[in-house]
Amino acid sequence: MHNPGTATPERFPAEDRFAEGAQFIAGRLTKGTSGRTHAVVDPATGEEVYTYELAGTDDVDAAVAAARAAFPGWAAATPGERSDALHRFAAVLAERAEDFARAESLQCGKPLKLTREFDVPGTIDNIAFFAGAARHLQGQSAGEYSGDHTSYVRREPIGVVGSIAPWNYPLQMAAWKILPAIAAGNTIVLKPAELTPLTSLLFAQAATDAGIPDGVINIVTGTGREAGEHLVGHPDVAMTSFTGSTPVGKRVAEVATATVKRLHLELGGKAPFVVFDDADLEAAVHGAVAGALINTGQDCTAATRAYVQRPLYDAFVERTAALMETVRLGDPFAAGTDLGPLISHVQRDRVAAFVDRARAYARVVTGGEAPEGDLADGAYYRPTLIADAAQDSEIVQSEIFGPVLVVLPFDSDDEGIRLANDTPYGLAASAWSTNVYRANRATREIKAGCVWINDHIPIISEMPHGGSKASGFGKDMSVYSFEEYTQVKHVMFDNTAVARKDWHRTIFGDR
Repeated sequence: MHNPGTATPERFPAEDRFAEGAQFIAGRLTKGTSGRTHAVVDPATGEEVYTYELAGTDDVDAAVAAARAAFPGWAAATPGERSDALHRFAAVLAERAEDFARAESLQCGKPLKLTREFDVPGTIDNIAFFAGAARHLQGQSAGEYSGDHTSYVRREPIGVVGSIAPWNYPLQMAAWKILPAIAAGNTIVLKPAELTPLTSLLFAQAATDAGIPDGVINIVTGTGREAGEHLVGHPDVAMTSFTGSTPVGKRVAEVATATVKRLHLELGGKAPFVVFDDADLEAAVHGAVAGALINTGQDCTAATRAYVQRPLYDAFVERTAALMETVRLGDPFAAGTDLGPLISHVQRDRVAAFVDRARAYARVVTGGEAPEGDLADGAYYRPTLIADAAQDSEIVQSEIFGPVLVVLPFDSDDEGIRLANDTPYGLAASAWSTNVYRANRATREIKAGCVWINDHIPIISEMPHGGSKASGFGKDMSVYSFEEYTQVKHVMFDNTAVARKDWHRTIFGDR
């Protein structure tokens, strides 16, 4: 591995773009009122690139009030009007695609080629999808199910949605939270992670410039303990959507319970990668490296546990290690970089501690260290392959959120599927086989919200993303997420005065 970049490329000028503040309330940027500041740090260099005033509870109250004021007008807009606004939004974001790509790379440390080819195009596609979905929100057709009464079902917006997004995919998470909510006629207050607010702010500004009314989308950038908890517990917030770790998700659920909010939780993952002995070995090796190292492993669906049937086990370990050693760490803005840094030095040290503890009971085949030289100031960590750990060990059971893949052998198909299911999580998985019956069995029996066959990690706007067990509940993307941001109302219409009188007579007698 090497650093392919030499000259320092142009980065995103965050201080210039957000001089007015990192809160977006009622259509304009403002400064936070908490009295405390926070710095956005470039994880590739360790340099502070933007310092801003954190949101306090007053900012949350103002954002919720703006969303509440905007709700009646936005909810009353026709599906066609909301759809047209979202189509304009997609066009504005497409015009500003390079700004979004650079801001995302700067704050996250993602390679620019990843944000240009994946994060930004995926976000534009999400907007286009929900622009179309806005015109297809359906209840059920009218029918006579009880005598002379006609019944039908309406789907209506819920109200103000309070959402909390993580730092690993800040742009896409903003889209996944905001788009289905507003397409259905809700208004929203989003709290991005303090580490990565830049693209959420750009997102809200682009929406406003596209003609989405002030107050429909609001951003408050504060701490989870202060701004986040206040947003979740706010009495004027009708629904909470949270993406993040399972322990924090439990706290969100606890706070939301006090006001009986609707909840949407997308939590942690520990995705299994099951390789049967008839799999295409080279395809599986490349899939494992890509699936494990996407976004430097900071992905809740990343391949983290590879279970390889014993005839292929040794070859898989050898070839995966060799392929990992060709991955190029470097400046995210340099063209040849494959893998950027972790989000922070704190996260880098957390990942390193997992690997260091694993040395006592497993074999570190490659990686397991931070690079030196030109990359020493950044939060980099080499791609790491660990073999021969026990199924109940920490490295197998705990979510690491870094560029670490653990490989374990299995013998029978029954054992492989059992081991795949043997964690508290159920977000994503993949199975690798050239036998359609084996593959079909894996899709049935592996307990996860998504099971890929002979691939790992791709997602599309038309299909749902979300898990089960300790990975939470609720779906992002697709019509399934769209419907979650609506409430169902049964409407029943009495067709005849006689029927109404008969019904009243049954209850009250002849009066």
